[in-house]
Amino acid sequence: MTDHVNPFHAGELAAQDRAGAKDVEDWAGGFIRDYLPQQHRDFYSSLPFLVMAGADHKGRMWVTLVDGDDGFIAAPDAQHLTLDTLIDSRDPLAKAFAQGTEIGAIGIELGSRRRNRFSGKLHATRSGLSVEVRQSFGNCPQYISQRVWSRAPKDAMSPAVHRTALDPSQIRWIETSDTMFIGSGHEGNPDHPSYGFDASHRGGPSGFVRVTAPDRLRIPDYAGNNFFNTIGNLLADPRIGIVFVDFDTGSLLHITGHAHIEWAPSATDEPEARRIIEIEICAVVERPGAIGLRWAKQETLSRQFSVTRRVRETNEITSFYLAPSDGAHAAPFEAGQHLPIEVQIPGQTGTAKRTYSLSGPPDAKDGYRLSIKREPHGLVSRFLHDDVQIGDTVQASPPAGDFVIPCSTCPLVLVSAGVGLTPMVSMLHAVVRQSTERPVWFVHGARGGQDYAMSQEIADLVGRRTLARQITFYSRPEPEDTLGKQFDVAGRINAKALLSLGAGSGAHYMLCGPAQFLASIRSGLEEAGVQPDMIHFETFGPTG
Repeated sequence: MTDHVNPFHAGELAAQDRAGAKDVEDWAGGFIRDYLPQQHRDFYSSLPFLVMAGADHKGRMWVTLVDGDDGFIAAPDAQHLTLDTLIDSRDPLAKAFAQGTEIGAIGIELGSRRRNRFSGKLHATRSGLSVEVRQSFGNCPQYISQRVWSRAPKDAMSPAVHRTALDPSQIRWIETSDTMFIGSGHEGNPDHPSYGFDASHRGGPSGFVRVTAPDRLRIPDYAGNNFFNTIGNLLADPRIGIVFVDFDTGSLLHITGHAHIEWAPSATDEPEARRIIEIEICAVVERPGAIGLRWAKQETLSRQFSVTRRVRETNEITSFYLAPSDGAHAAPFEAGQHLPIEVQIPGQTGTAKRTYSLSGPPDAKDGYRLSIKREPHGLVSRFLHDDVQIGDTVQASPPAGDFVIPCSTCPLVLVSAGVGLTPMVSMLHAVVRQSTERPVWFVHGARGGQDYAMSQEIADLVGRRTLARQITFYSRPEPEDTLGKQFDVAGRINAKALLSLGAGSGAHYMLCGPAQFLASIRSGLEEAGVQPDMIHFETFGPTG
């Protein structure tokens, strides 16, 4: 799918317009694919479960989890996934799956916080299910509570409990949940890429979903990728399905109903909510021990870190140096990975969690560096910039993420825009410290010299390698920015400029920045013949 294809339907476009993100349709076609890239194929094949959304024979929307033995998901090619598993007859989507149906799906790794989504047509096979993929794209790791999984027997004997509203135990279940999955759909033009269903993840502090009555829920909608797949679907078709997971027992709580979008949350709602999804419940299905998986929170792996330094890199970006409060070594990480942190903000109920890329050298045992942009509406980034001082503490889980250097000796083109340079600086540290030389280009785009964080550090690192080059783009250079000295190109980074570097067919392109930036670069590289598996990217959104 190229950036000339509009992948959105009228409801999604209306939601984007209402939220002030009307330009998304101009570039998102270069970010949403009509196939599974190799990285996604490998990812889905490694999962122990998959979340799927669809409609039953009555047209009601449901979401479910499908699990299986190790390797039960396979990706025989870029257009198909197969699932070697049996569907429980108690599943509200069992009949629809047996007959073949449109589905939306999300694969999620709770341990690493990685998630990807796709939609397509499902068919029943002799050994399970097969899905023909229509759309595919990745999601950022925000709002995911980390958990590690293990296997346990399913409870196939207990009958499903059917109700038209929530009972007290189900209400308590929801009020203590920090994770849910949501399904929505749009069945307009069957030839349009947006046709079908969507499954997505929602997370937050325990109790982030409010039960206002046995047949009413309020779900906060936080800042995200601005595609507005869920909200847009609900504007076009109010049918909604959600599922809550009991991570201790493997039980599932399925809910179907109709949704209404509140665009101006009240003062009593979650403070970070940009919108509220209000649900009128039509039916509830509780399935005890539905899946053979159990999850434990990774809180035991969380450690306390003290802020040892604060360095103001630009007017918007500050680096925070974190050292383990217990004096022990920090856990190692791979260049490009991120650090999940948790902070207690005064006046807020519960803790706030965010994930920030590590910007320091990966072999630094004394601690970590996070270089964080202050977002005007970002709850956590504003707190860090405005309130957190040297000596204060934060909680951090082990580094995670798979946006890492993919090869040991291949040429690397590190490309970033704005605060997207943070994982690239870490990668540059890693390359410079290697014992063998390899070509590397550090390409960065900023508004001007005042906005280029860690520029001297980058220049010093590049200067230590004979096969390293630094190319700087300024879109709005200041009078004191001299072409040929402080920067190399006036304008924005594009694929043509990257190709002119002459990195060769064996080069891997590592991209990090806003989704619009990534979409344009990726599309341009692929159209010029760069193979998709040579392009790796990490996006960020206005989550703060």
